[in-house]
Amino acid sequence: MEYKIVTVDESNIDQYGIGCIKNKKHEGYLPKLEWAISQFPNGLKFKQLRDSQNKILGFLEYINIEHCWRGVEGKGFLFIHCLWFFDTKIFGKGLGSMLVKDCIEDAKKQNKLGVVIVASDGSWLADKRIFEKNGFELIDSKGRYDLMVHKLKKGKLPKFTDWESEQKNYDGLNLVYSDQCPMIAKSVPELQTVAKFNEVDLKVKKIENPEDAKSSPSGYCVYALLQNGELLEDYYLSKTRFKNILKERGLKN
Repeated sequence: MEYKIVTVDESNIDQYGIGCIKNKKHEGYLPKLEWAISQFPNGLKFKQLRDSQNKILGFLEYINIEHCWRGVEGKGFLFIHCLWFFDTKIFGKGLGSMLVKDCIEDAKKQNKLGVVIVASDGSWLADKRIFEKNGFELIDSKGRYDLMVHKLKKGKLPKFTDWESEQKNYDGLNLVYSDQCPMIAKSVPELQTVAKFNEVDLKVKKIENPEDAKSSPSGYCVYALLQNGELLEDYYLSKTRFKNILKERGLKN
């Protein structure tokens, strides 16, 4: 089987799409497309891995670190948001490394200091092992998050933001989200419906820019559920899990 990497930017996104969602009728597709168009000036690119039949197998998304949508501060690096494959059967063939190496080569061409990733053994973020295989070093860990860098030049290393201190600013029950991850588009209205049914005041805040993302109350930044300054969850929630949380917190009718 032969594979190719397609670089998707503002010039061809209409042809190749956003990558992570194939169905253009999915509720998250259009918001993600609009988000991508707004972020292309900030260095956003998608690397799509396709087979000889032009079928998309996976993708990698990255952006200039100054404009990344994660709890990280830094300058002069590329930052990987996502590494995703649709079928686990192709794991172990080095295809993820193909995408990572292509990003590293782009960083060299752009004269960047290196490439940065927030990895995690938990949900919705890539595992750190694939990055270790490709020369990334662990420079910090906080909770379930690992901050890793592939250094190309000497320079000031990136660091985590202090998202814990942001949590105290959220009174009551709060849902914070953004369109950077289209998979959560379904979750937001579902949680609002469940909250309304249970007569719970759920405050919903949409993150509109990378500056606000960096000051989000979680390391993942683009999704968080909080109550009175306490982070309850920091990744996609189903309505069933949300119902259980309301019950656990004594909020369910």
